[in-house]
Amino acid sequence: MAQKYNIYINQKVLIITSIRPNDGLDCQILDVQGFEFEKFYKSLSKNPQAIFYLLTNEPKSVFKSFKNALRVIEAAGGLVKSNENKYLFIKRNGRWDLPKGKLEEGERKRDAAMREVEEECGITVKKLGKKLTKTYHVYELKGKPVLKVSHWYEMSSKSNQKLIPQIEEGITDVKWISKKDWNLVKANTYPSILDVLAIA
Repeated sequence: MAQKYNIYINQKVLIITSIRPNDGLDCQILDVQGFEFEKFYKSLSKNPQAIFYLLTNEPKSVFKSFKNALRVIEAAGGLVKSNENKYLFIKRNGRWDLPKGKLEEGERKRDAAMREVEEECGITVKKLGKKLTKTYHVYELKGKPVLKVSHWYEMSSKSNQKLIPQIEEGITDVKWISKKDWNLVKANTYPSILDVLAIA
């Protein structure tokens, strides 16, 4: 399977891949030779385009260079399935999201994922399963772009627990939602969350 990295920047996405997009897709193809993320990032606000393809025969190597040029913040979270085949979602800053948070110093990713789910939703995770995927998101911190790498894990839990949103983290609601009702989530969530849901 070809490597592909979706890097979300606000409502835009930079895709590092070796696969040329379909002709009908409204996107801008960037030349990997001489590509400088800082220049690209500064020009984004003036560019109406939403999808950018950085085509290369070496996506992994190009992504590594991109990652090395930015400060990286590691986070971890979970897609939690209940014994009633529903999935756990949180509402943060008015949008549906999946529970996740930053790793503490020296903490393993798997441990952080479980801790964050339990803290943000007030539940006990019954089982921590396999790693699902990683998502990438660029945002500004103290005026400089940083790259958040979020590691997502499969989890399971019982749905008869009382859900307690972690209000101090901006979470206003926690809900079990069945797959048939995911359209409600998909209409008001983040593009990186859609990537996680796509492999569930």
